[in-house]
Amino acid sequence: MKYSGAEILIKLLENQGVKYIAGIPGGFNLPIYDALYESKKIKHILARHEQGAGFIAQGISRTTNKPGVCFATSGPGTTNLLTAIADAKLDSIPLIAITGQVSLSAIGTDAFQEVDAYGLTIPITKHNFLVRDPYDLLTIIPEAFKIASEGRPGPVLIDIPKNIQTSIIECDEYFLSNSSKQENTIDSIISNDTKNTSHIKEKIKTSLKKSTLLCIAELINDSRRPIIYAGGGIINGDSSKELYALAKKNNIPVSLSLMALGAIPHDDTLNLGMLGMHGAPYTNYLLNEADLILALGTRFDDRATGDINTFCPNAQIIHIDIDPSEINKIKNSNLSMVANVKDFLIEILPYIDERKRKHWTQRIACFREKYPLPSYGQQLHPANIIPFIGSKVDSSTIVTTDVGEHQMWVAQRYPFNTPKTLLTSGGLGTMGFGLPVAIGAALANKNTPVICFSGDGSILMNIQELATLADFNLNVKVIILSNHHLGLVRQQQELFFSGHYIASKFISNPNFKIIAEGFGISSIDFSFEENPLEKLEEVLNIPGPYLINIPIGECEKILPMVAPGKSNIEMIGSEEFND
Repeated sequence: MKYSGAEILIKLLENQGVKYIAGIPGGFNLPIYDALYESKKIKHILARHEQGAGFIAQGISRTTNKPGVCFATSGPGTTNLLTAIADAKLDSIPLIAITGQVSLSAIGTDAFQEVDAYGLTIPITKHNFLVRDPYDLLTIIPEAFKIASEGRPGPVLIDIPKNIQTSIIECDEYFLSNSSKQENTIDSIISNDTKNTSHIKEKIKTSLKKSTLLCIAELINDSRRPIIYAGGGIINGDSSKELYALAKKNNIPVSLSLMALGAIPHDDTLNLGMLGMHGAPYTNYLLNEADLILALGTRFDDRATGDINTFCPNAQIIHIDIDPSEINKIKNSNLSMVANVKDFLIEILPYIDERKRKHWTQRIACFREKYPLPSYGQQLHPANIIPFIGSKVDSSTIVTTDVGEHQMWVAQRYPFNTPKTLLTSGGLGTMGFGLPVAIGAALANKNTPVICFSGDGSILMNIQELATLADFNLNVKVIILSNHHLGLVRQQQELFFSGHYIASKFISNPNFKIIAEGFGISSIDFSFEENPLEKLEEVLNIPGPYLINIPIGECEKILPMVAPGKSNIEMIGSEEFND
């Protein structure tokens, strides 16, 4: 049968089980949209900005571990996607970004809306493709999904010139419907794509040598003060249950990176919470005392480790990661293994002894009491309002955040008990992330409520996606903590720049209640509520979208805080450690 390149693309996306595509049409991807018009299996989500489309797709990816898909046209459509693609790269999120491009004959001529999507995305994708032959779509599309998902996940860009979209080719119906099952080598896929190919010939070796496992197990069993340092790889690798089994069997406390929150229950005695720049004082102090660090699926990010030269100075380091480039990249390890974290945890568990570690657990309990997170008396202080919200919703509730003080208050205070219930921008730290990601999460999890925590700085970055939220009447509560500032910027100016406040206070702030209602979304402003907590509990139980504006003190700081480049035990806002 005869198909256009665009029709082949849509059929191949259907073969991959794609249910939602977020995007915006334009002149150079309209043939793809024309083919999508005929699809009975894929629903299109019309975003209001391509960055929003990319983050909506991420909301699907982050809650399902299946690649989300987004569409954009060439030129500004493509450049608007770049932030969402880079965000997915740094957080190891599978994403398929499909962009329209000018016709092959026009590439390099500075044609209308031409940008080099291929070149622009080389540093921020796991791999990218420029399609030069419509037949190549039959191998490129399934391989793109494979690349995005296997090993360390990441984004893949597919740039499709308009003449490829409209080209008509003969294609066997059976081959088209089974193309995702074909055995194709990477070399055959990139036969017409000679640039930037070496890095996709990635073969993750996950041979778990018994001798290495035995050595690792011996170090763990013989240690007196071990701590697990779990990263986002635990969540991406669906290995939370295996992590919990290991921790319980050997009685090892677990510290979590921002991306690993929810990997073990919030209230479990072994959960030390988030480490690092805004971690609890007792967490950072205990890490400093550890004699063994078992680092699982983590990259020793500077926000987690502080000054790497002083991080866990008395500890031997065991590092397990699926990406060989992460081993010894930042912190040298005594033992390491390139492996899927889930496979490692399953295979090492039989060699792990059951331990009580009475002295260590007593020390941990002592530190929890002596060096807690700071407490605050105000009812609507973020440190109080966030756990209150967590206590009033089901533990399966998905929480998204933007970036700033509110993000760290959520990380410190929200009671995460389930994996994939925190969706936040860790590596890139992208303001404007929370709302569109919440939309994607709500689309992929129809029966699960979603809460988006934002600030009055972040929400305005992608506030246009309130229109998309209203379109689909999704059960998303948007909570804005308003302090009329770029709060974390102001905090750093106060602490590290001699109080030189510039460009961190808003001259004016919009009325978020009226704005939400203008988009057709119910809203409330707690500036005018006599019983805000009662009203908040009521609103959280109302189905559908709702925006809640909560004013907070303009000069509130997220504490403790480790100054950039300092040791994790040099925390501002915590009692001095002199034990």
